[in-house]
Amino acid sequence: IHMWSIIREILIYICFLTVLYNIIYSNRNSNSFLQVNHSRNFFLNSRQINCDYTKISKIDEYWNWLENNFIENIRAQQWYNGEPPKNLSGFINDKSNRLIGWATMRQLRVKSTLCQVQNEITSTCQYDYNFHNEDKYSYKPGWKNSIIKNYSSSITQSFQYSISKDLNTYIYVGEHGRYSGNGYVYEFRGRLVDLQSNLSLLHQLEWINNQTRAIIIQLTLYNPNVQLFTSVTFLAEFLSTTGIFTTARFEPLSFY
Repeated sequence: IHMWSIIREILIYICFLTVLYNIIYSNRNSNSFLQVNHSRNFFLNSRQINCDYTKISKIDEYWNWLENNFIENIRAQQWYNGEPPKNLSGFINDKSNRLIGWATMRQLRVKSTLCQVQNEITSTCQYDYNFHNEDKYSYKPGWKNSIIKNYSSSITQSFQYSISKDLNTYIYVGEHGRYSGNGYVYEFRGRLVDLQSNLSLLHQLEWINNQTRAIIIQLTLYNPNVQLFTSVTFLAEFLSTTGIFTTARFEPLSFY
């Protein structure tokens, strides 16, 4: 009886492994690797000296990548021969992937607090990010408490604090911290010329400053040629030591 019990357990385990094997390998898509590899090369520009996302270490370098590379990549532009991108509304600049919805850029910030050092050195400090010292106050453009001039709704909204319930976002784990689903959000909606103007204005208003601890850019792509979705996330972690650590995730998804 004991022997048959052992044999039965072995057979059940073999059946489990067979089912697990079929689930794993039946859902494989041979195009997933190619899609991820293409997306990484397209967005990260690791071969370009001036716009290499993986080599960003300063705020100005991040703005340079954002304004001169990323923003141009998420809108289909003219072909190599100067022809306009007809029937490519909603596609990114590789002309193969369509943007689902719109890209969002979410910032997590820390409060400006009194330093535990002599006032002669500095009066305020910005420490590493955690859930307890996250800045949750809504501001006017330029991180001001009052309006100096009128701005568009997209600019004004990017200085307003939003919670994860309204944004439908979740905690994101980076290399140097765990970041809440809340934050200050800019949505990449509209024409390329409007996006370029808005980013330039956000740069002037110092939307990213010494209180910034993380910028999370998220978007979803769909390639109709291979019927693959790709979830893309760019994370830039702004350390209290003034350094910037960038990472990117490209996750292929198939629903067919």
